[in-house]
Formats: sequence, structure tokens, C-alpha cells
Amino acid sequence: MRLGVCYYPEHWSESMWADDARRMKSLGIEQVRIGEFAWSRIEPEPGKLQWEWLDRAIDVLGAAGLQVVMSTPTATPPKWLIDQHPDILPVGADGRTRGFGSRRHYDFSSTAYFEASQRIVTLLAERYGQHAAISAWQTDNEYGCHQTVLSYSHDAVVRFRGWLQERYATIEALNTAWGTVFWSMEYTSFDQIDAPVGTVTEAHPAHRFDYHRFASSEVARYNRMQVDILRAHAPGRVMVHNFMQNFFEFDHYPVAADLDAATWDSYPLGALEEFWFAPDVKARWLRTGHPDFASFNHDLYRGMSKQPFWVMEQQPGPVNWAKWNPAPLPGMVRLWSWEAFAHGAGCVSYFRWRQCPFAQEQMHAGLNTPDNVLDIGGSEAHQVAQELASIAVPDAKVATKVALIFDYEAKWLFQIHHQGIDFEYGPLVFDYYSALRTLGFDVDVIPASAALDGYALIVVPPLPVMSGELVQRLHDSGAHVIVGPRSGSKTVELSIPANLAPGPLTAQLPMRVWRVDSMRPTTEVAVQRGAQQGVATKWRDLIEVQGATKVVASFDDGHPAIVRHQQFHYLASVFDTDFMRDYFAEVAQEAGLTVLRLADSMRISRRGGLTYVFNYGDTPAAAPAQAGARFVIGAQQVPPQGVSVFEDQQ
Repeated sequence: MRLGVCYYPEHWSESMWADDARRMKSLGIEQVRIGEFAWSRIEPEPGKLQWEWLDRAIDVLGAAGLQVVMSTPTATPPKWLIDQHPDILPVGADGRTRGFGSRRHYDFSSTAYFEASQRIVTLLAERYGQHAAISAWQTDNEYGCHQTVLSYSHDAVVRFRGWLQERYATIEALNTAWGTVFWSMEYTSFDQIDAPVGTVTEAHPAHRFDYHRFASSEVARYNRMQVDILRAHAPGRVMVHNFMQNFFEFDHYPVAADLDAATWDSYPLGALEEFWFAPDVKARWLRTGHPDFASFNHDLYRGMSKQPFWVMEQQPGPVNWAKWNPAPLPGMVRLWSWEAFAHGAGCVSYFRWRQCPFAQEQMHAGLNTPDNVLDIGGSEAHQVAQELASIAVPDAKVATKVALIFDYEAKWLFQIHHQGIDFEYGPLVFDYYSALRTLGFDVDVIPASAALDGYALIVVPPLPVMSGELVQRLHDSGAHVIVGPRSGSKTVELSIPANLAPGPLTAQLPMRVWRVDSMRPTTEVAVQRGAQQGVATKWRDLIEVQGATKVVASFDDGHPAIVRHQQFHYLASVFDTDFMRDYFAEVAQEAGLTVLRLADSMRISRRGGLTYVFNYGDTPAAAPAQAGARFVIGAQQVPPQGVSVFEDQQ
């Protein structure tokens, strides 16, 4: 486990580089990422390559004993390249071409940009692939940021048609799969099919679904091109990409499969402000971030990473890009760092070394202020480095008996075919995950294709497209399986299954969803399970139970709210937090798991024989350790925004 930092030598006088490197090393930094936005300095004019400054920067960092993560600079094509090939620019759903002047201004389907990227990546890899100071390579930067996965350019449409032909083989098969007989939308040739935008009313949902699949595959194709070049010239180096927090616009699993380690960019306060959280939640966690937000992303990226995942960009202070940008409370940068390690991280890298005094991100904090004084985040990073050096922290895997299945296509389906505008996939997944974390569980966030052996409890948030093969593997795992509403309700082509929802799941959970009911935000339906009462909101599956399926909870109008058959459990609605968490706890205990109900500001994680305790609250709290436990960091009383770590007791 080690610390890193993001550095931009091109932003600073060369006279500062050596002292920066020395100070990084003295702070406990071991790894430095560079280069991801440097194309215009590497190649200021077509074919005019200026390597010398970059040679010297890498040598200075290496001489200080720092490992370098070299990045490909393809997130920011230079102006001269855009002028040569304006078709590189992405096209929005409104038909307007997006312009030069910021970043990520390219279309993944652009033939010109694919070739230009091949060229610059090859040049970089040929020059630096064997450099002793470079231990890893990052492809591009934050694929898809700023709504750049979906582009509707000429190149994209042409490639989409080819993708469809490969998927369906014949236009007749496509017409049948999509159901284009509806509204007389039938095609006689793949060349007739355009992007699903600009229609008079809603475009065909299957058309949109396939376009999203296509666009996602273009990201994977583009990344694979870069990785293949880098592996050919830089054998033995670690290949990474920095994914983003709660960003679901492309399927990350195939992209991560081509890498050695998945990394992600952690900005807990910016995320709290920008995502779906209610105003009272934003106010509660204003300067700490939600206790489960970063950890969800840690567990997601751990689940797709071959090696221990990294945090490539850790928030060190206020950011600049949210509607409001509060400063974190003292101690939070340290807490976030240790939280990443507790969830299995191999590296935590801070963004950035020094706050930039110019351009778009000049208000984004770094470890140092613009006048080169160590900031609060820098001091806390130094404390983490000292703690890492002073104790024996095992670099072990996270082992857990609880899994949550996460599916990117499910997110797109909810977006394309929502039926209830506020019944969203991401927030509901997060609520399920948060309920498990407040019960004291570590959670593996995994794809539906992952091996399921060894789990005692598997939670499946709404998964509209379920295969019979997945249902069988869930059964064969022997785990208790909790499935969310709307699961099994669609075919892979986004049609209703012949046997209605939950489709293939009926093989293990005999039932039939004969109607769905989406509810306005002001609508609540009472639900009861024994003596426990709760409320349901947003969505209801109206269920007819079949065979030996049992009704576990009911709505006040008599319809089943939770049903069960053997180890399978089906939730027919979105329940309030207490009602859902209590049911999760009961099922977990039946599965043989120990439930530890935590305060809403306390979280624990276990890794390598150590239990990590995190206090997001504003008052001291007791760590759940037995008397006599040996603490390697902190003590039984965990201060506000504090961390304690104790050895597990046998």
C-alpha cells in the first residue's frame, strides 16, 4: 500500500521540479502520475515533437526515487489536430457539434481520431516504454466524462450500422427483435438505420438500447487499442485507467478486463453535491461526504480489478466543479485515504500536488497552495504516510460473504424505459448497498457474470434483463438471494417476456407480475410484515403468487409486497430504509451471517486480519472491539472524522 500524487510539470517552471520531487518524497509520496493533458506540449505542431522537457521531468522524478505513472495524452487533442480533422469532435443529441476549448472533445467512433491516437500512443510507448522510472501507464483520462460516450456523428452512425449487422446478421432478424412493425418502423436495409435522435416523439426503446450498447463497445475498442500498443512496447508495466465515481454511461467491465488495475477518481464532497442525494442528506454530510459513497465505488472497482484497485485522484480539499464546493472537515482526507486501503486499495493518489493558479481548475485545492505552502490535505497525506510506515498493514484481499450484483445495462434500461421518472437504478442500488454496510457487512460489488461460490447472501437490485443461466447460478450458489422490483421484466431486446415478469426467475420463484404501478413522489402505500410496518414508494409490482411461493409482507390493499420461495426473496417495491434494512438483517441471519447494526455515522471494514473503524459523525463513538483488543491506529473511542484500526480477535 502506497501513496501517490498527480503532477503537471508543464504547468510549472522547470526550476521547481527537483524541489517538488524532493518534497514529494519527504512527504511519503512514492508514485507520481504525469502527462494526461500534455499533448500540445509534446507536439505543438503537426510532427514537431518536443520530448526533451518530458525526458527531463521523468528523469528528475526518477532520480528522487519516485515511480512514474505515464499517461497517454489523448483526452485533449490539440487545436491543430482538430483543425486538420474537425470530424474528430463529438456530435450531441441535438445535432450540434461540440467545440474545442476544454477537454474530452473527441468522438470514440472517429476514424481520424482513432488513427491519430494510435500514432501518439505508439510514439510515447516507443520512447518511454522501457524507462526504468515508469512503473505503470494510464490510458487517456476519465473516459466518457462530460457526456461524451454517446455521439451522433457520421462516423458513429456508420459504425453503428456495422455493429447492428454483426449482432443481427439480417435486417429481418433486427425487425423481429426490435418489433419495428409497431408504428410502421420496419427497415429493408441496415443502411436505412440512423441514430435514435431527432425523432418527432420518443425513439424506439430497443433502438436506443442498442445504440447505448454500441457506444459502450466503442469505448472498450478505443481503450483496447491503446493497451495493445502499450503492452507491446512496455512489457511488465501495470496498465490502468482512471474511471469516475458513479459514472455508468458505458460498461466498465470489458474495459477493466483489458487492464491490470482499475483505478478511480474519488471526490466525496463534489459527488454529494452533484448526485441524487436529498437536501437534508447533503446538509448532514456536507463536509464529510456520505459514509457509503466512496466505499461503494471502492467495492465496485475492486470487483473489476485483476490487481488491487487504486484511487488515482483523491480529493484533497475543496473542488471547483460542483454547484457548491465546501472544504472538508479536518481529518477527512486522512479518513478517505484509510477507507480506500480498508476496502482493498493498493494505492491512494492525491489530485493534485499544487493548486493551479490559472484556467478552469484554479479553485481546485491541491496538497500545496498555489504559493507552494503545504495545505491541510498535504499534512493529512503525510500523516497517512507515517502511519503506513510505522505499522505492519497486511496487503491482503478483502474477503466477504456478501455480494451485490451491479449491471450497467440495467442503468441504461431505466434511463431509456423508465415508466416512473424517479424510479432510478443508481439511487436504489446505493440504498441496497448502504443498508448492507449499516449492518456491518463488507460487500463485493460484482457483475452478473462473476463467480458466485462462497457467498452466503447475494443481493440483486432491479435487474430487468435476467438470463436463465444467471438464475441457475444463483440457485446453485446456495446463497440466500434478495431480488429487487422490475427484475426479469424485459428480454435482451427490451420486450416483455412471454411469461411476463420476472421472466427466467420464475423457475426458482414461481410468481407472475401482472401489472406495475408507478407512483408520484407524494404517494405512499403502507406495507406490513408481521408486527413491522413500513411504507412503499415510487414503484409496485403487482404479484400473483404461484406454487409454493409464500407471501412474507403485504401492502395495505392486500397485494404481496415481499414473496419468498426457498432461498429466493423478491421485493415488489421501494421500501423505507428501516423496513428494508430489517428484512436484509433477518435474511442475513438466516444465512448464518453475524449482523452488527451500526450508527448512521459509523462504518467498519475488514482486511487482512484488521478491522478498520471510521467515524463520519461529529461526536466520539466507540469502536465495536472486545475488551483487550489491540489497536494499531487510534483507540476504542474514535474521535469525530477519526479512524481506528484493531487486530481481529479469534
